[in-house]
Amino acid sequence: MINESRLIDLFIRLCEFNAPSLGEREVIDWTKEYLVGLGLEVREDDAGAKIGGNAGNVIATLPGTLEGVPRIFFSAHFDTVEPTEGLTWKEEKGVFTSTSDTILGADDKAGMAPIIEAMQVLIESGEEHGDLVLLLTVAEEIGLKGADACDLEELNLDFGYVLDTGPPVGSYVNRTGTHDKLDITVLGKPAHAGKDPENGINAIQVVSDAIHGMKLGRIGPETTSNIGIIEGGTAVNVVCPYVRLRAEARSTSTTDLDAQVGHMISRFEQAAEKWGVSVTIDHARHYVSYLIDENSQVARCAVEASKRLGLDPKFRTTLGGSDANIFNSKGLPTLVVATGMDKIHTHEENVSRADLKRTAELVLELVRAAVREGQ
Repeated sequence: MINESRLIDLFIRLCEFNAPSLGEREVIDWTKEYLVGLGLEVREDDAGAKIGGNAGNVIATLPGTLEGVPRIFFSAHFDTVEPTEGLTWKEEKGVFTSTSDTILGADDKAGMAPIIEAMQVLIESGEEHGDLVLLLTVAEEIGLKGADACDLEELNLDFGYVLDTGPPVGSYVNRTGTHDKLDITVLGKPAHAGKDPENGINAIQVVSDAIHGMKLGRIGPETTSNIGIIEGGTAVNVVCPYVRLRAEARSTSTTDLDAQVGHMISRFEQAAEKWGVSVTIDHARHYVSYLIDENSQVARCAVEASKRLGLDPKFRTTLGGSDANIFNSKGLPTLVVATGMDKIHTHEENVSRADLKRTAELVLELVRAAVREGQ
């Protein structure tokens, strides 16, 4: 049985650590000690050194008591989308929220705490199971960097689950889109804004020309695009000499994605040519889409686990990314498991006590389903 009080204490303790991307050292040291105390084999990889962070991914193994059973993994990430220093929280009607000027950090501690609690239950009960690996990553929020730096081949895993999406608990993400990023710099021509503005070319005007008529937002049922950051200029009395923009596009169809990205690039190039200025565009494919067959081993176990808890094992599509995109791209079958965390990346982020417990119960059922799969 899940120890609800212990689970909640663990969730809150994990949230209370300030763990911005590339700065997860404190929570990782604490978690490693906690896992060692449970009896897991724990190590930290060299991802931190590879990506410029102060800590690496934590890989913890609970050796199996059964042979011939799939070697599976459970994953969640340590970092939060923004700092949580000084976090205060409350529980009201069974729901946890932040009462400070920070996010709660349920993304992704609402995935991590249930995973760890489930391992503790298995250890205490003596229930038989296959090899179980916890893959707890860093720097997910800034580009899945920890997962990308992880050497999966040496772990010899069969399949696994990333606990990193919102409710309803019992559902799964088995399909995502491909995500492209664009970093654009438009170089205008500076001049004194009061003395001789006609000798300058305002980069803001060039950018405005490019964006005017550009397709942004919801492009199609499963295609989106956005310009999220614009910065530039040197002084209010100088014709703006440069503008830098960061943009993105996502789609489940690479054909549609390539068309949208091509459209965005073309708009900037045409505007630059019209105004007689230069533009540089750095285009990168951030992560690629995946589709997990509903009849695959990882999906069969997921369906069985949810049904045994009376939950609806619905499969869904999202354009959001997670470490599962990296794992699947490296050939490791991975589903994203829904947790109770809701309104993530906002200061209204919340998770319920009931969903935390239900998520831990689901992890246990996934372990059991893998055992039955191997028999």
